Amino acid sequence: MHIMAKIKITQVKSGIDRPERQKQTLKALGLNKMHTPKEVEATPQILGMIRKVEHLVIVEEVK
Repeated sequence: MHIMAKIKITQVKSGIDRPERQKQTLKALGLNKMHTPKEVEATPQILGMIRKVEHLVIVEEVK
């Protein structure tokens, strides 16, 4: 059993005036308010979604 690392994602830029796909990705990550952190496991799927909106979020590793 492999334990995934936890990461904290915080939205720092607005999704307004962004492509619909990026808005949906933010929603899928659970980010619905600015500057509200969300802790998730660092799975390949989550990391791929973060890569699509990396210009809108800050990612930190949780220890």
